[in-house]
Amino acid sequence: MTEAVFHLRAGGVSVVVATSDTALPVICHWGRDLGPLDAGALARVTEHAPGTRVTSEPDRPLAVGVLPEPKQAWMGPPGLTGDRDGAAGFPDFDAVANEYERVDSATVAQRLIATATDAANGLAMRLEFELLRSGLLRTRAVVRNDGAGRYRVDGLDLALPVPGRAVELLDFSGRHGGERRPQRSTIVDGTHLREQRRGRPGPDSATLLVAGTADFGFARGEVWAVHLGWSGNARLWAHRTNGGRTALGGGELLLPGEVVLGPGEEYETPWLYAAHGEGLDDASARIHEALRARPVHPAVGRPVTLNTWEAVYFDHTLAPLHELAALAADVGVERFVLDDGWFLGRRHDRAGLGDWTVDPAVWPNGLTPLVERVRELGMQFGIWFEPEMINPDSELARAHPDWILAPLHRDAPLARQQLVLNVGDPDARAHLRDRIVDVVTAHRIDYIKWDHNRDLVEPVDRTSGRAGVHRQTRAVYELMDEIRAACPWLEIESCSAGGGRIDLGIVERTDRFWTSDSNDPLERQRIQRWTSLLMPPELLGAHVGAATAHVTGRSSSIDFRAITAMVGSFGIEWDIREATADERASLAGWIAEFVRLRPLIERGRIHRLETEPSIIAQTLVSADRAHAIATIATVDSPAHLPGPALRLTGLDPEAAYRVTRIRPEASADPTTTRRQPDWWTEPGIWPGIVLAEVGLPMPILRPQEAGLIELVAQ
Repeated sequence: MTEAVFHLRAGGVSVVVATSDTALPVICHWGRDLGPLDAGALARVTEHAPGTRVTSEPDRPLAVGVLPEPKQAWMGPPGLTGDRDGAAGFPDFDAVANEYERVDSATVAQRLIATATDAANGLAMRLEFELLRSGLLRTRAVVRNDGAGRYRVDGLDLALPVPGRAVELLDFSGRHGGERRPQRSTIVDGTHLREQRRGRPGPDSATLLVAGTADFGFARGEVWAVHLGWSGNARLWAHRTNGGRTALGGGELLLPGEVVLGPGEEYETPWLYAAHGEGLDDASARIHEALRARPVHPAVGRPVTLNTWEAVYFDHTLAPLHELAALAADVGVERFVLDDGWFLGRRHDRAGLGDWTVDPAVWPNGLTPLVERVRELGMQFGIWFEPEMINPDSELARAHPDWILAPLHRDAPLARQQLVLNVGDPDARAHLRDRIVDVVTAHRIDYIKWDHNRDLVEPVDRTSGRAGVHRQTRAVYELMDEIRAACPWLEIESCSAGGGRIDLGIVERTDRFWTSDSNDPLERQRIQRWTSLLMPPELLGAHVGAATAHVTGRSSSIDFRAITAMVGSFGIEWDIREATADERASLAGWIAEFVRLRPLIERGRIHRLETEPSIIAQTLVSADRAHAIATIATVDSPAHLPGPALRLTGLDPEAAYRVTRIRPEASADPTTTRRQPDWWTEPGIWPGIVLAEVGLPMPILRPQEAGLIELVAQ
């Protein structure tokens, strides 16, 4: 037996992997960088990976690999599950070859690939590990059927070890208009399992599953987090054995019969991403850094966007849209997006989905008059599609009921008056591609808001009778790739009943996410705070809505709405024809400030500040720590006024900073009638160490008031 130990290091993280030619790789350490270790030191890391034998366990302690196997006596969630007509249910990979390489890439630092065979069961396995330059680890697997008959794959989960000092869990749930609500629990013996069966991540998606030391927070404790880069059904889990071993794992959740491999066929899992950090902010920064290093990541300068939905809904009349576009250009909007309602028969939400042809009854001269006017005003033009959905009342549904993803003998239950189009059908996918490309190329449209408003309930492929979520998800990726290949200038925003499909799979094909259908800034403060653990601000649409939010009915000031939208991809979801001249002047001022600060917002590191629960505050700090902004928002009545000083994390303790409260001159300021700290009204110089350790005296803010602070090193 030949054994080798590989020490992967990047971005302050070490991953120590023990390999042999008779067993699949075992991760012996995933966490803080251990520095350069010689063979003797690495042996100390690996020798205790199997643990110590205790009563009633196998006579020889067995290390649990990244692919948990029954022969390891692992009693947690299994790795590969499947069978050949009831046989071959216990895989036994025992002939392994391991290949390590340093990678010359902007994103990947090191790669380890293990290939193995299971001759008895006619299977082959490939495990791939990549440590990205940011310290983010990702791993995936490919199983191949080398046997003569068919092999059904029921699941393929991967697992990563977490040390015993991790005692708490954090994940997320939520609802429409209230995504990413944190929930914490204690790690106990057994399995904490989060499954998503909606055919998409959904508003109640776990998003990240985080294990951490006691009372971990944004900048304290040690954390280990996993995320599955997949836009379909998924599983994430944490398991602690009754012997005290803990692992985090997950994989695609496969419905019965979704993946059946013929001879020579393969199934590849999505990437399982794993982020270690000294607190949540550190783990989050590794994900952000990895995303920003991609060649496809959007360049600095995300356009300020106005979306027409809450301004006009289905009322697509040219004169009001022209007026809205002119006002948008006046306040500084750079991209104008025409939302739902432009296509055939779409006067309400009960008809038309699937018929992606400009409706001549509403647009007798086509979209050209609006597109040309928007471009004359200096703005990009975007448009709304919901390609994966179909209304029963549509020409497409009447022509092709076989293209609907639903049981053979009846439709699935309606949701939002719509069904799901089977994109996995090659003809349906080709039809969608051609229609979308035709509309986009006819006007060289710059941007698509790609919506996905319902769950995949009873997702049966009517051509095969099989469940179709896996095939649908792969097909949607392929459809997006084909459209972007045909229209290389095009940007795509992912929207899914708000923030229902935000993951590291769809991000490879999209440039922006609609974070939530709720534009209520109080809700958005919470939603954006937690969603930004996964996605950096420049990918998260954050819009200024109407003074009275359409979703919640809560009213708020223009300053509170605008400051909330600053930490994201700034936009407007508001009928600004109804705004007063003063409100539009204030909005224009905030947009000008956003554009000025945009490079910092889109590349700065987020530090979420620990405050009392009624305050949400954060800093965004440039890489050289010479420039930063901080936002403070009061989301409830503070327990104390003015409250504890605001300690600003991430600054250079050796530098001195000019501290300035930022607000447009056009904005009325109700806070100046109160006794406030001097920095609130006049710029001043503050030592970085004082800002970090002592903090800025808090201003007196009432509920739903906010402040924006700029810090520039002198």
